[in-house]
Amino acid sequence: MSATLTEKPTATGSDRRLLRGLLWLVVRQHRIALTCVLGLTLLTAIWIVYERNELVQFLDAKGWPEKDAGQPMENHRGYEYITNIINGLPLILAVFIGAPLIAGDQESGTAQLVTTQSVSRRQWLIAKLGLAYTLALVSGVVLSALFTWWWKPYRSIFLSGWTDGVIFDNTGPVLPAFLLFLTAAGITIGVLVRRVLPAMVGAFLFTSVTTLFVWDEIRLRLGSSQMFTYPKDTELPERFADAYEVDRWVGSADGTLYNWGICAETTEKAQNACIEKHGIVNDVIEYLDYSQMGAMQWTATGLLLAGTALLTAFTLWWASRRPL
Repeated sequence: MSATLTEKPTATGSDRRLLRGLLWLVVRQHRIALTCVLGLTLLTAIWIVYERNELVQFLDAKGWPEKDAGQPMENHRGYEYITNIINGLPLILAVFIGAPLIAGDQESGTAQLVTTQSVSRRQWLIAKLGLAYTLALVSGVVLSALFTWWWKPYRSIFLSGWTDGVIFDNTGPVLPAFLLFLTAAGITIGVLVRRVLPAMVGAFLFTSVTTLFVWDEIRLRLGSSQMFTYPKDTELPERFADAYEVDRWVGSADGTLYNWGICAETTEKAQNACIEKHGIVNDVIEYLDYSQMGAMQWTATGLLLAGTALLTAFTLWWASRRPL
């Protein structure tokens, strides 16, 4: 093992390797997982390019945007499959890359063997983390850039709104940051549990709860909602087509707000009497404007990167001071 990590390359095939020493060892150790994730990323990227080209041709044939193109994304199987793959990527990285990354070496004894040779424990940890984070970053940047390229110019015909996780989390800087965070979480769980299967189960549960429940609550709190008042029973201005409605009220002329269903009486006469009694003349909405999307995404990215940094620091501290 010492020779593998420290000896100078000979004149044979070793000097032609792009990777040598500890980095080569780590890549070789995880080559199957790396190949699977990179292959999935490449196939998804090609699929996005194909689907976007098909969409552009369809819209050109329909004369969009001057003419109505209908709902080309309704029941669109390709879009559903692609978003399912991208949405599943954080789970794949956390469970199959992060959780077994160090726990596998701890359980098999490889960690003790490597760190008694010519490399320090910190060097081994950094090489491991660097591999996992590079994989998460490459996959996230490639797929996010392509998905944004597909969605952004044609967002008006996509059925999902910009605040939905399928759009917000998969465009801009959020996806790479999300992959880094959940990969770091999987690694940390693996270091604490020290066994592969329980670590994978723990990473699965953590990722599922985070993506399905916790993150949905956080996402909409990243923006600063605004209020807009307009005459009752009139249409919202066109500029609100991309806005996300947080809540809705009815209001009186003096600015008092009432629950939207306050006058949901059984008869029209009773409704009119209720409206007159409270002096209701306006509809009021609380909303998030589409223009806030960029700032909200960068705020989300900052939170996720901060979480990644904290988890990484804890992992290095814990694994550096505990027996392997």
